[in-house]
Amino acid sequence: MAANVSEDSVHVPSTSPPYWDADDSDDDGGPKPEELYAKYTWRIDKFSQIKKRELRSNAFEVGGYNWYILIYPQGCDVCNHLSLFLCVANHDKLLPGWSHFAQFTIAVVNKDAKKSKYSDTLHRFWKKEHDWGWKKFMELSKVSDGFVDADDVLTIKAQVQVIREKADRPFRCLDCAYRRELVRVYLTNVEQICRRFVEERGGKLGKLIEDKARWSSFCAIWLGMDQNTRRRVSREKKEMILKVVVKHFFIEKEVTSTLVMDSLYSGLKALEGQSKGKKGTEKSLEGEDTPAPIVRVEKDVFVLVDDVLLLLEKAAMEPLPPKDDKGPQNRTMDEDSGEDPNKDSIECDKRRLTEIGRRTVEIFVLSHIFSNKIEVAYQEALALKRQEELIREEEAAWLAESEKAKRGAGDKDKKSKKKQVAPYYATIDF
Repeated sequence: MAANVSEDSVHVPSTSPPYWDADDSDDDGGPKPEELYAKYTWRIDKFSQIKKRELRSNAFEVGGYNWYILIYPQGCDVCNHLSLFLCVANHDKLLPGWSHFAQFTIAVVNKDAKKSKYSDTLHRFWKKEHDWGWKKFMELSKVSDGFVDADDVLTIKAQVQVIREKADRPFRCLDCAYRRELVRVYLTNVEQICRRFVEERGGKLGKLIEDKARWSSFCAIWLGMDQNTRRRVSREKKEMILKVVVKHFFIEKEVTSTLVMDSLYSGLKALEGQSKGKKGTEKSLEGEDTPAPIVRVEKDVFVLVDDVLLLLEKAAMEPLPPKDDKGPQNRTMDEDSGEDPNKDSIECDKRRLTEIGRRTVEIFVLSHIFSNKIEVAYQEALALKRQEELIREEEAAWLAESEKAKRGAGDKDKKSKKKQVAPYYATIDF
């Protein structure tokens, strides 16, 4: 029996507070995240009477592509589960080589909104993977527990965000409202990713400092460098570093990658604002001043702001803000009023992720400049010092050998003279 379905697609505009929601002022003019995002609702009537193996929603457009939801009421290659997928419509008619990222959430709505079943994922759609989702979205035995309403209607909601990748710098990925929802669920995960990176890089620097012989050697050579050399190796072009940042943190199929990118983007903007002396951007989570900056931005260049020795010690010892232990939050909102009952919590999350992003960018920049420029200069200076020492040793050995040779030659002359004089005196008639 064919099911009657009712559907609607909604695009939700977003607001733009500074840094967190603002788009890049240097954007290339392409579509912004909120223009590549949409919600879609599919209401399936007489759900319990459906006998078809699979059922498709009508197509809906997001980000220049047409999509549909595919549902298997009795499961796809699995038993006792409802299977759900997001699919690219008319994928066989798209131009060869087409490919794009999309982050999406599919929810089966419960009459108790807090019990609705949500699943999120990030996927690169292309010719051979034009559909993606969950074979075991939820157990069939649970569908009747508040998910099918009194009128035998099952409601499925989808949120789809097509992502414009920017391999040269951290980028805005998500519509503002969608981002807020995902932050509630994945804030702790994002913190863990950034914290693990900062602690790992800080640990490496800590080992350098703990190695007294190596640290002493490094300090001596660094202090012996002229100011121009120090200045030259303490800076790097933004594009050189930010490409590596994106490559390191944007991981395919990792659902938190988009939030990490947003955090790094916000942190980078805060860092740029801080470098320009903008007010209102240097406050921490508790309203206190943020730690003194490690990096400043001068047009298209990252510059270490202080003596490298102090910065390395600071990076090895200064932690990220305290961990957030509140765990995943309720992702439902009062959609009728458009107001969020947890507004203060949302603002706190924004500041937290911006500060974590700023700190992560700073440590990445310091680590990159240290590994690729400062340590290289140190190794070159160390090699030159060793070469000079070797030359001095060789010169000393040569001089010693020359002196020895001279002394040997002198002794030979004396012996030769004695041999010549002795016969002369032997003939004297006393």
